[in-house]
Order: sequence, then C-alpha cells, then structure tokens
Amino acid sequence: MAAWQVLPLPPSLLGESPFWHPDEAALYWCDIPGRRLHRHAPATGDHRQWDLESEPGCCAPLAGGQLLLAMRDGLFRFDPGSGRRTPVAAAPYDPAEQRFNDGKADPAGRLWVSTIFEPRTAPRAALYRFDVRAGGALECMAGEATVGNGLAFSPDARTMYWSDTTSHRIFAFDFDVASGTISRQRVFAQFTPRADGQALATYGGRPDGAAVDAQGTLWVAMFEGQRLVRLAPDGALLQAWPLPIRCPTMPCFGGHDLKTLYVTTSREKRPADELAAQPLAGHVLHLRVEVPGLPVHFARA
Repeated sequence: MAAWQVLPLPPSLLGESPFWHPDEAALYWCDIPGRRLHRHAPATGDHRQWDLESEPGCCAPLAGGQLLLAMRDGLFRFDPGSGRRTPVAAAPYDPAEQRFNDGKADPAGRLWVSTIFEPRTAPRAALYRFDVRAGGALECMAGEATVGNGLAFSPDARTMYWSDTTSHRIFAFDFDVASGTISRQRVFAQFTPRADGQALATYGGRPDGAAVDAQGTLWVAMFEGQRLVRLAPDGALLQAWPLPIRCPTMPCFGGHDLKTLYVTTSREKRPADELAAQPLAGHVLHLRVEVPGLPVHFARA
C-alpha cells in the first residue's frame, strides 16, 4: 500500500466533515473546537479559513457557491466571499448540553445532521432532517444515541447509514429518497468497546465519520483505533487500513476522478507523548485508491 500523504497546512484541533466541491476543485472541512471552516485547492495550493462564532459540526455545499453550516446554535447559510452567515433554522435542543455534529445532504437536497450529547452520560443525541420544501423545520428522525455520527448513503440511495460512536454501533436504515423517510433500523456493524485498562494499541477504535464508494462499500474512520475499515454492503469487514495517527475522524473522496481518499484527524485533548510520537495528528491525510467515491450531494436551503 502506498504511504499516506499530508496536506501542507497547519493542523486542526479536530478536523471533521470533509467534502470535495466539484465546481471549485477544492476540499472543505470543519475544525469543530477550533471554530473554523477550511478550504484547500490542491491544484493551486490555495488555502482559506474562516473563523466562526460557534462550533461547526458539518457543512454541505449549496448551489451558487454558498454553504449550509450546522453549528451549535443552529443551521446557517454561509457566504465564503463575505464571511457572513444567515440563520436558516434554530437549534432544536439546548445548546448548553448539545451541538450539531456529523451530517450530509441526501440526493434530494435534504440535510441530515446528528447531534452529540456532550456529557456523554445518557443517550440523548438524535438525528434530524432539514427539508426546506417541507417548511424548513428540523424534524427528529431517530434517537437514543450519545454521539451521532457516520451519516452516509448507498449508491442507489436505498440505504442510509448512521452511527452512535459511544455504543460502537453502525446502523442501517431503508431510505426512501422520494419522501425522505427512513425505516427498518438495524445494526449494520458492531465493534468491541475498549475494556477497562486496555492498551490503545490493542483497541480497534469506535466508528466515527464514514463515506461510501462507487461499489457501495462503507469506509469508516475508527476513532482511537488508528485505522480505517472498509465494510461490504452486508457489514462484513473487507479491509483495515492502518493510519499514522491515533484518531481519524472522517474520510471522503475527492480529486477530478474521486479516487483521492482524504481523512480528517484529531489532536484535541490527546496525551503529550502520543502527539510527540504522531506529529501528523490534526492534519488532513490523503491517499490514492482504486475505487472512486461518490460525488457530494448539494443541500437546499
């Protein structure tokens, strides 16, 4: 396997929600605790960043060059040219204990976005759907999670994936793209939690962000597991890709042919000895792969 490369940029505290913008030939991602949005165009080396008023959990492209940002205090339309954000929908939770986290738009432009219950003491996080054509309300579609994550759609848009990182589970739903409804929730993959006192070197990690490739396989960042796993449509493990950092957060596919695999990573609250041994923590990694990914879906707002 070829060696992982790194974007020549300063690290994020916790990079998340990368997506490849096909019209701009650029990669976007969020630094959640750093309260920043990043954009990098590999062909020119151009890098831009925007400081934000609150934590951005995820972002999705909108037609016309703007973005839809899911932030602690709600959904916002963001204009990269001016740096202005315009409110779209208020947060449907108490921002003192929850915030938006991972999310993506579906093929019809609805934004699906999870929350994280920050105390992590109860399964109070949920999955919300934003559909501007249905009045623009944020509707709760699933719940009983602690850290909602791993939103992804199969190539035929008939299956939606969603994770609860804390419980080490990935769920699958039947998805109806016409109505924007989900049904038949089931456990797609279950990973072994870390035992008390277990060394990180022997721990496989817990499922964080995910992406689907053109063959319908699911690529999952295993937080604290120092690896990506690639799962077949039936949940079987196909491959495990080792990484040079302990905490990957989310993969995505980019480049003109969608065969560049990008992975955001975290350095937030990691031990000093780990950071000394893994200087790439917080950077965006990339690697050429044989199977292309799927193009990003544009949101509507």
